[in-house]
Amino acid sequence: MHIGIVGLGKMGANMRTRLRAAGIEVTGYDQNPEVSDVPSLTALADALEDERRIVWVMVPAGDITRGVVEELAGILRSGDIVIDGGNSHYVDDAEHARVLAEHGIDYLDVGVSGGVWGLKNGYGLMAGGDAAVVDVAMPVFDALRPEGPRDEGFVHAGDVGAGHYAKMVHNGIEYGLMQAYAEGYELLTAKDVVHDVTGTMKAWTRGTVVRSWLLELLVAALEEDPSLGSIDDFVADSGEGRWTVDEAIDNAVPLPVISAALFARFSSRQVQSPAMKAVAALRHQFGGHATKPSADG
Repeated sequence: MHIGIVGLGKMGANMRTRLRAAGIEVTGYDQNPEVSDVPSLTALADALEDERRIVWVMVPAGDITRGVVEELAGILRSGDIVIDGGNSHYVDDAEHARVLAEHGIDYLDVGVSGGVWGLKNGYGLMAGGDAAVVDVAMPVFDALRPEGPRDEGFVHAGDVGAGHYAKMVHNGIEYGLMQAYAEGYELLTAKDVVHDVTGTMKAWTRGTVVRSWLLELLVAALEEDPSLGSIDDFVADSGEGRWTVDEAIDNAVPLPVISAALFARFSSRQVQSPAMKAVAALRHQFGGHATKPSADG
Protein backbone atom coordinates (compact mmCIF):
# COMPACT_ATOMS: atom_id res chain seq x y z
CA MET A 1 0.00 0.00 0.00
CA HIS A 2 1.23 3.52 -0.83
CA ILE A 3 -0.33 6.70 0.60
CA GLY A 4 0.45 10.39 0.66
CA ILE A 5 0.64 12.69 3.67
CA VAL A 6 0.28 16.45 3.40
CA GLY A 7 1.83 18.26 6.37
CA LEU A 8 4.99 16.94 8.02
CA GLY A 9 4.99 18.78 11.33
CA LYS A 10 5.40 16.91 14.61
CA MET A 11 2.31 14.75 14.12
CA GLY A 12 2.53 14.26 10.36
CA ALA A 13 6.22 13.35 10.37
CA ASN A 14 5.73 10.86 13.20
CA MET A 15 2.77 9.30 11.41
CA ARG A 16 4.88 8.90 8.26
CA THR A 17 7.54 7.12 10.31
CA ARG A 18 5.03 4.81 12.02
CA LEU A 19 3.34 3.91 8.73
CA ARG A 20 6.66 3.12 7.07
CA ALA A 21 7.64 0.94 10.02
CA ALA A 22 4.42 -1.02 9.44
CA GLY A 23 5.31 -1.67 5.81
CA ILE A 24 3.16 1.03 4.21
CA GLU A 25 4.95 3.16 1.64
CA VAL A 26 4.49 6.88 2.30
CA THR A 27 5.24 9.93 0.21
CA GLY A 28 5.02 13.16 2.18
CA TYR A 29 4.62 16.76 1.09
CA ASP A 30 5.35 19.81 3.20
CA GLN A 31 5.99 23.44 2.37
CA ASN A 32 9.35 23.02 4.12
CA PRO A 33 11.56 21.42 1.44
CA GLU A 34 13.94 20.11 4.11
CA VAL A 35 11.35 17.55 5.28
CA SER A 36 9.29 17.08 2.11
CA ASP A 37 9.66 14.04 -0.14
CA VAL A 38 8.28 15.85 -3.20
CA PRO A 39 8.19 19.50 -4.32
CA SER A 40 4.40 19.92 -4.75
CA LEU A 41 0.96 18.42 -4.23
CA THR A 42 0.86 17.49 -7.91
CA ALA A 43 4.13 15.62 -7.54
CA LEU A 44 2.70 13.89 -4.46
CA ALA A 45 -0.32 12.65 -6.41
CA ASP A 46 1.85 11.54 -9.32
CA ALA A 47 4.09 9.54 -6.97
CA LEU A 48 1.27 7.44 -5.53
CA GLU A 49 1.10 4.03 -7.14
CA ASP A 50 -2.18 2.54 -5.89
CA GLU A 51 -5.14 2.45 -8.27
CA ARG A 52 -7.26 4.16 -5.62
CA ARG A 53 -4.97 6.79 -4.15
CA ILE A 54 -5.22 7.92 -0.51
CA VAL A 55 -3.98 11.32 0.66
CA TRP A 56 -3.95 12.06 4.39
CA VAL A 57 -4.10 15.79 5.20
CA MET A 58 -2.39 16.79 8.46
CA VAL A 59 -2.26 20.60 8.44
CA PRO A 60 -3.75 23.31 10.70
CA ALA A 61 -7.55 23.49 10.73
CA GLY A 62 -9.48 26.22 8.97
CA ASP A 63 -8.32 28.10 5.90
CA ILE A 64 -5.15 26.05 5.46
CA THR A 65 -7.01 22.72 5.45
CA ARG A 66 -9.69 24.20 3.21
CA GLY A 67 -7.07 25.35 0.71
CA VAL A 68 -5.37 21.95 0.61
CA VAL A 69 -8.69 20.16 0.08
CA GLU A 70 -9.63 22.50 -2.76
CA GLU A 71 -6.24 22.03 -4.42
CA LEU A 72 -6.45 18.26 -4.10
CA ALA A 73 -9.91 18.33 -5.66
CA GLY A 74 -8.29 19.64 -8.85
CA ILE A 75 -5.37 17.21 -8.76
CA LEU A 76 -6.77 13.81 -7.75
CA ARG A 77 -9.02 11.63 -9.88
CA SER A 78 -12.43 10.05 -9.32
CA GLY A 79 -12.31 7.22 -6.79
CA ASP A 80 -9.38 8.62 -4.84
CA ILE A 81 -9.72 9.28 -1.09
CA VAL A 82 -8.84 12.34 0.98
CA ILE A 83 -8.59 11.95 4.77
CA ASP A 84 -8.55 15.02 7.01
CA GLY A 85 -6.72 13.98 10.17
CA GLY A 86 -6.31 17.48 11.60
CA ASN A 87 -8.40 19.14 14.30
CA SER A 88 -10.96 20.59 11.90
CA HIS A 89 -14.31 21.82 13.19
CA TYR A 90 -16.83 19.12 12.31
CA VAL A 91 -19.09 21.63 10.53
CA ASP A 92 -16.35 22.10 7.91
CA ASP A 93 -16.39 18.43 6.95
CA ALA A 94 -19.63 18.57 4.98
CA GLU A 95 -18.19 21.32 2.77
CA HIS A 96 -14.91 19.45 2.28
CA ALA A 97 -16.86 16.33 1.30
CA ARG A 98 -19.03 18.34 -1.12
CA VAL A 99 -16.07 19.96 -2.87
CA LEU A 100 -14.36 16.61 -3.36
CA ALA A 101 -17.56 14.77 -4.36
CA GLU A 102 -17.95 17.12 -7.33
CA HIS A 103 -14.83 15.40 -8.70
CA GLY A 104 -15.84 11.89 -7.61
CA ILE A 105 -13.32 11.92 -4.74
CA ASP A 106 -14.27 10.34 -1.43
CA TYR A 107 -13.69 12.00 1.95
CA LEU A 108 -13.12 10.80 5.50
CA ASP A 109 -12.66 12.91 8.61
CA VAL A 110 -10.53 11.31 11.32
CA GLY A 111 -9.99 12.65 14.80
CA VAL A 112 -6.48 11.73 15.94
CA SER A 113 -5.28 11.60 19.55
CA GLY A 114 -1.84 10.67 20.79
CA GLY A 115 0.32 13.74 20.31
CA VAL A 116 4.08 13.32 20.15
CA TRP A 117 3.77 9.94 21.90
CA GLY A 118 1.75 8.47 19.04
CA LEU A 119 4.85 7.39 17.15
CA LYS A 120 5.71 4.92 19.92
CA ASN A 121 2.31 4.16 21.45
CA GLY A 122 -0.01 4.51 18.47
CA TYR A 123 -2.84 6.95 17.86
CA GLY A 124 -6.46 6.83 18.98
CA LEU A 125 -8.54 7.24 15.81
CA MET A 126 -12.16 8.31 15.34
CA ALA A 127 -13.37 8.13 11.73
CA GLY A 128 -16.35 9.69 10.01
CA GLY A 129 -17.56 8.81 6.51
CA ASP A 130 -18.88 6.01 4.35
CA ALA A 131 -18.22 2.51 5.70
CA ALA A 132 -16.96 1.20 2.36
CA VAL A 133 -14.38 4.00 2.17
CA VAL A 134 -13.32 3.34 5.76
CA ASP A 135 -12.71 -0.30 4.83
CA VAL A 136 -10.40 0.71 1.97
CA ALA A 137 -8.31 2.81 4.37
CA MET A 138 -8.36 0.26 7.21
CA PRO A 139 -4.75 -0.93 6.68
CA VAL A 140 -3.66 2.67 7.30
CA PHE A 141 -5.78 2.92 10.44
CA ASP A 142 -4.49 -0.43 11.72
CA ALA A 143 -0.90 0.71 11.25
CA LEU A 144 -1.47 3.97 13.12
CA ARG A 145 -3.60 2.76 16.04
CA PRO A 146 -2.16 1.19 19.21
CA GLU A 147 -1.47 -2.52 19.37
CA GLY A 148 -4.31 -4.64 20.72
CA PRO A 149 -7.99 -4.98 19.85
CA ARG A 150 -9.03 -2.62 17.05
CA ASP A 151 -12.08 -1.39 18.93
CA GLU A 152 -9.86 -0.11 21.76
CA GLY A 153 -8.00 2.28 19.47
CA PHE A 154 -10.23 2.86 16.45
CA VAL A 155 -13.90 3.62 15.87
CA HIS A 156 -15.96 4.32 12.79
CA ALA A 157 -18.01 6.90 14.66
CA GLY A 158 -20.58 7.67 11.96
CA ASP A 159 -21.07 9.64 8.76
CA VAL A 160 -18.96 12.57 7.57
CA GLY A 161 -18.31 14.91 10.51
CA ALA A 162 -18.65 12.24 13.19
CA GLY A 163 -14.92 11.68 13.53
CA HIS A 164 -14.12 15.30 14.23
CA TYR A 165 -17.18 15.66 16.46
CA ALA A 166 -15.98 12.71 18.56
CA LYS A 167 -12.48 14.22 18.77
CA MET A 168 -13.96 17.58 19.79
CA VAL A 169 -15.79 15.98 22.73
CA HIS A 170 -12.66 13.96 23.56
CA ASN A 171 -10.65 17.18 23.81
CA GLY A 172 -13.33 18.84 25.93
CA ILE A 173 -13.09 15.95 28.39
CA GLU A 174 -9.32 16.32 28.30
CA TYR A 175 -9.68 19.98 29.38
CA GLY A 176 -11.68 18.92 32.44
CA LEU A 177 -9.30 16.12 33.41
CA MET A 178 -6.24 18.33 33.16
CA GLN A 179 -7.87 21.06 35.22
CA ALA A 180 -8.86 18.60 37.97
CA TYR A 181 -5.32 17.21 38.24
CA ALA A 182 -3.90 20.75 38.23
CA GLU A 183 -6.21 21.92 41.01
CA GLY A 184 -5.38 18.85 43.07
CA TYR A 185 -1.69 19.55 42.62
CA GLU A 186 -2.11 23.15 43.76
CA LEU A 187 -4.07 22.13 46.86
CA LEU A 188 -1.42 19.56 47.80
CA THR A 189 1.21 22.31 47.68
CA ALA A 190 -0.88 24.95 49.47
CA LYS A 191 -0.39 23.61 52.99
CA ASP A 192 2.66 22.09 54.64
CA VAL A 193 1.08 18.73 55.36
CA VAL A 194 2.08 16.60 52.37
CA HIS A 195 5.88 16.77 52.10
CA ASP A 196 6.22 14.72 48.92
CA VAL A 197 3.69 16.07 46.46
CA THR A 198 5.28 14.48 43.39
CA GLY A 199 5.52 11.12 45.15
CA THR A 200 1.90 11.37 46.25
CA MET A 201 0.67 11.92 42.72
CA LYS A 202 2.96 9.17 41.45
CA ALA A 203 1.42 6.79 43.99
CA TRP A 204 -1.93 7.47 42.32
CA THR A 205 -0.75 6.13 38.94
CA ARG A 206 -1.42 2.47 39.77
CA GLY A 207 -4.44 0.97 41.45
CA THR A 208 -6.35 4.18 42.21
CA VAL A 209 -9.53 5.26 40.49
CA VAL A 210 -7.92 8.50 39.25
CA ARG A 211 -5.03 6.79 37.45
CA SER A 212 -4.58 7.78 33.79
CA TRP A 213 -1.96 8.57 31.17
CA LEU A 214 -2.53 12.29 31.78
CA LEU A 215 -1.65 11.78 35.44
CA GLU A 216 1.50 9.92 34.42
CA LEU A 217 2.48 12.85 32.20
CA LEU A 218 1.92 15.31 35.07
CA VAL A 219 4.12 13.20 37.33
CA ALA A 220 6.81 13.14 34.64
CA ALA A 221 6.67 16.95 34.44
CA LEU A 222 6.91 17.26 38.26
CA GLU A 223 9.87 14.89 38.40
CA GLU A 224 11.69 17.15 35.96
CA ASP A 225 10.69 20.37 37.76
CA PRO A 226 8.91 19.78 41.13
CA SER A 227 7.81 23.42 41.51
CA LEU A 228 7.10 23.91 37.79
CA GLY A 229 9.14 27.07 38.23
CA SER A 230 10.44 27.06 34.67
CA ILE A 231 6.94 27.21 33.16
CA ASP A 232 4.74 30.29 32.78
CA ASP A 233 1.08 29.94 33.80
CA PHE A 234 -0.21 31.09 30.40
CA VAL A 235 -2.33 28.29 28.89
CA ALA A 236 -3.49 28.42 25.28
CA ASP A 237 -6.46 26.54 23.82
CA SER A 238 -6.70 24.87 20.42
CA GLY A 239 -10.33 25.82 19.85
CA GLU A 240 -11.88 22.41 20.44
CA GLY A 241 -12.81 23.25 24.03
CA ARG A 242 -14.70 26.30 22.76
CA TRP A 243 -16.49 24.22 20.13
CA THR A 244 -17.46 21.67 22.78
CA VAL A 245 -18.99 24.38 24.97
CA ASP A 246 -20.76 25.89 21.94
CA GLU A 247 -22.31 22.49 21.18
CA ALA A 248 -23.40 22.14 24.81
CA ILE A 249 -25.20 25.48 24.60
CA ASP A 250 -26.83 24.61 21.28
CA ASN A 251 -28.05 21.26 22.63
CA ALA A 252 -28.86 22.40 26.19
CA VAL A 253 -26.39 19.92 27.66
CA PRO A 254 -24.87 21.08 30.98
CA LEU A 255 -21.06 20.97 30.90
CA PRO A 256 -20.02 22.77 34.10
CA VAL A 257 -16.63 21.03 34.42
CA ILE A 258 -15.51 21.45 30.81
CA SER A 259 -16.79 25.05 30.72
CA ALA A 260 -14.96 25.93 33.93
CA ALA A 261 -11.76 24.35 32.60
CA LEU A 262 -11.98 26.45 29.44
CA PHE A 263 -12.60 29.65 31.40
CA ALA A 264 -9.67 28.82 33.69
CA ARG A 265 -7.44 28.90 30.61
CA PHE A 266 -8.77 32.35 29.76
CA SER A 267 -7.97 33.49 33.31
CA SER A 268 -4.39 32.26 32.94
CA ARG A 269 -3.78 34.81 30.20
CA GLN A 270 -4.74 37.85 32.25
CA VAL A 271 -1.91 39.75 33.89
CA GLN A 272 -4.62 41.50 35.88
CA SER A 273 -8.27 40.51 35.94
CA PRO A 274 -10.68 43.37 35.17
CA ALA A 275 -13.52 41.29 36.58
CA MET A 276 -11.78 40.73 39.90
CA LYS A 277 -10.89 44.41 40.07
CA ALA A 278 -14.61 45.13 39.72
CA VAL A 279 -15.40 42.66 42.53
CA ALA A 280 -12.82 44.32 44.80
CA ALA A 281 -14.27 47.76 43.99
CA LEU A 282 -17.80 46.59 44.78
CA ARG A 283 -16.73 45.10 48.13
CA HIS A 284 -15.13 48.44 48.97
CA GLN A 285 -18.24 50.37 47.92
CA PHE A 286 -20.85 48.41 49.84
CA GLY A 287 -18.80 47.25 52.81
CA GLY A 288 -15.81 49.51 53.05
CA HIS A 289 -13.53 46.50 52.64
CA ALA A 290 -9.88 47.31 51.99
CA THR A 291 -8.41 47.11 48.48
CA LYS A 292 -4.80 46.52 47.48
CA PRO A 293 -3.06 49.16 45.34
CA SER A 294 -2.43 48.10 41.77
CA ALA A 295 1.14 47.13 40.93
CA ASP A 296 0.78 49.36 37.89
CA GLY A 297 -0.57 52.32 39.81
